Amino acid sequence: MDVKAVRFREPPTREAEPKPESLPPDAPLRDRIIAAMRTVYDPEIPVNIYDLGLIYAIDIDDQGQVEIAMTLTAPGCPVAGILPRQVEDAVRAVDGVHAARVTLVWDPPWDQDRISDEAKLSLGLF
Repeated sequence: MDVKAVRFREPPTREAEPKPESLPPDAPLRDRIIAAMRTVYDPEIPVNIYDLGLIYAIDIDDQGQVEIAMTLTAPGCPVAGILPRQVEDAVRAVDGVHAARVTLVWDPPWDQDRISDEAKLSLGLF
């Protein structure tokens, strides 16, 4: 995926997304992918990357190939070399996913408004 081809879309309301522990085995693939991403944590912030608002887009084709556009909290983030790979690995482990690729994007820049309300509460931002 060419970075220029990434289309920014507002993610669905995060509170409506299922948590990993509540998913049945036959849940939709998108929900299982989101649950897998929720197992990946930013090592500096005790919140998973999905609820932190780092995922900008998830595109899934009919063959189970997944393209993810994600950002980091800052361009100079020290985990830039490892976090996208952790996301790819988590998504590839989902039954029904045949390939996964994460592309880092910087536009729009990440800010705290992207953090889910639940994560804001756990971080004491409310």
